[in-house]
Amino acid sequence: MANLSKRLETNIEGNFFVDSTCIDCDTCRQLAPETFIENGEYSTVFHQPGSAHEEFAAYQALIACPVGSIGTVTKDSEVFSEAQASFPMPVEDGVYYVGFNSEKSFGAHSYFIQHPEGNWLIDSPRYLKQLVQAFEKLGGIRYIFLSHEDDVAEATRYAKTFGATRIIHQADSSAMPDAEKFISGSDVVQVEREFACIPTPGHTAGSMVLLYKNRFLFSGDHLWWDRDLQQLGTPKNLVWDNTQLEQSVKKLLNSSFDWVLPGHGERMNLPTSEMKSTLEQLVKRRWPPTRL
Repeated sequence: MANLSKRLETNIEGNFFVDSTCIDCDTCRQLAPETFIENGEYSTVFHQPGSAHEEFAAYQALIACPVGSIGTVTKDSEVFSEAQASFPMPVEDGVYYVGFNSEKSFGAHSYFIQHPEGNWLIDSPRYLKQLVQAFEKLGGIRYIFLSHEDDVAEATRYAKTFGATRIIHQADSSAMPDAEKFISGSDVVQVEREFACIPTPGHTAGSMVLLYKNRFLFSGDHLWWDRDLQQLGTPKNLVWDNTQLEQSVKKLLNSSFDWVLPGHGERMNLPTSEMKSTLEQLVKRRWPPTRL
């Protein structure tokens, strides 16, 4: 819970504030960009909500914050409850953004896919009764896809509750040594008809992305949308192997998708041809061809 005595001086005066426990994970800036902005090593309130829509989004950000660093001087319990009940939040075609990001994965996003042949959880949120009940209403969880070692959070507890199969790459298996299924090597693995696990080493040795319906790319910390540049981005820091990262990004040029849903960074939906063009631009920008 946010502490008013730790309120950052960068906050504009008003009801919502961010305190000094913020870990700058970007969750609030994605959910409520009209209210929160990055300022140095923290997020901060640069504009107090001026409409019911903005207030609702700010409460969603408060609820999703992995470390409880967002607070209000006066809490509107009704709007708070409505915002809490809005998670998991529909994205499109049975795909949900889960919310309730976990500090154990540095605030990474997790997602849920409702599918007639069994539901999927992509990376792990906090383990909460509300989410367990929500997942039960949506039909439970059959698979838990773990994009890499950093974002496993409470996956074991969810797997135990729902009898789910955890999927992780062998190279990152130390983070989940008792997982039910390990992916190895660099080849694409088709787990179910519409689900492909694609190894993308670079950020970590065992980083993977999940491609669903040749539309939705759950990209972990491998790929995201940079809102400032309005372009796709990929890690520059905290990279296990830059050469493999380059190969992994280029590898995705062989896939078709119109959604990028990352663990960190902004999600984005573009027409398939435009998404591929943007990915090509990323490759040229990050790894320009060598001139002889």
